[in-house]
Amino acid sequence: MSTAIASKPSFSFGQLHTGFKKLPDSVQNFSNAVWGMGILLLLWWIGGILIQSNPDTEAFAGFAPGPAFTALAYLIETGSIWETIYSSLYRIIIGLFWGIVIGVPVGVLVGYFVSVRQVANMPFQFLRMISPLAWMPIAVLAFETWDNAIIFLLIMATVWPIVFGTAHGVQRIDPNWFSVAKNLGADGFQMLRRVIMPAIAQDVFAGIRLAIGVAWVVLVPAEYLGVTSGLGYAINDARDTLDYDSLAAIVVVIGVIGYMLDAIAVMLIKRYSWRVE
Repeated sequence: MSTAIASKPSFSFGQLHTGFKKLPDSVQNFSNAVWGMGILLLLWWIGGILIQSNPDTEAFAGFAPGPAFTALAYLIETGSIWETIYSSLYRIIIGLFWGIVIGVPVGVLVGYFVSVRQVANMPFQFLRMISPLAWMPIAVLAFETWDNAIIFLLIMATVWPIVFGTAHGVQRIDPNWFSVAKNLGADGFQMLRRVIMPAIAQDVFAGIRLAIGVAWVVLVPAEYLGVTSGLGYAINDARDTLDYDSLAAIVVVIGVIGYMLDAIAVMLIKRYSWRVE
C-alpha cells in the first residue's frame, strides 16, 4: 500500500506556475495588459470614491470612471468628439511631418560628418534643452494664424529626438559597409539610399516614437492658445464650464490616441529592426 501511495503523481504550485509560463507570448502579453489596465481602473475607481466622499472635493466627482465613461459614450454618440480629434491629429501629423523632413537630413549630416557633429553638438544640445512651450511668445508673433503657431511648437518638440536618433543610427553603421559600397562604385546618392537609410531605419523610427510622445504632451497646453478646436481646447473649455465628467472623458481619449500612435511607432521599429544571427 505504501508503494502505491509513493507512486501516485504529485502536483505543486510550482508546476502550475511553470504551466502558465508555457502560454503563447501573445496570450501572456494580452493577460498582462488586462491585469495592468484592471489595476489602473481599480485605482481610478478608488480615487473617485475618495473624491466623492470628501466634502471639500465632492464637486469634482465627475472625474470618477462612471461619469467619465458615460460622458465619453455621449460624446461618441453625438459625434462631437470626432472634429476635436481630427483637429489635434491634423496638427500632430503636420508638425511630425516637418520634424521628420528637417530632422532626418540634419541627423544624417551630423552623424556622417565628424566636423559637422563637432560644430553642431553644443548649439543643438542647447536648443534641445529649451522647452517647446518656451517658444510660444515667438510663435505667436511670427505666425499669422494660431494653427501655424501650434504646428511650429510641435516641430520644435519633434525635431530634436529625430535629429539625435538619426545621428546615433548613422554613427552605429559599420565603416566596412561604406568601404564595400565605394568599391562597388556607389555614388553619394546610392550610398544614402542603399546603405545609410536601410541601416538607420530602426533608429529613425525610435526617434519618431520619442518625438510623438513629446509632441502629444506639448499639444494640449499648446492648444490653450487662441484656437477653438482640438483636444487641448476641449479640456480648457470643460474646465471653464465645470464639466468635469467631459474633461475626464477627453483625458481618456488623449490617452487612447497617444497609445495608438506609440503602438504604430513600435510596429515600425520592429518591422525595420536588424537581427544578427
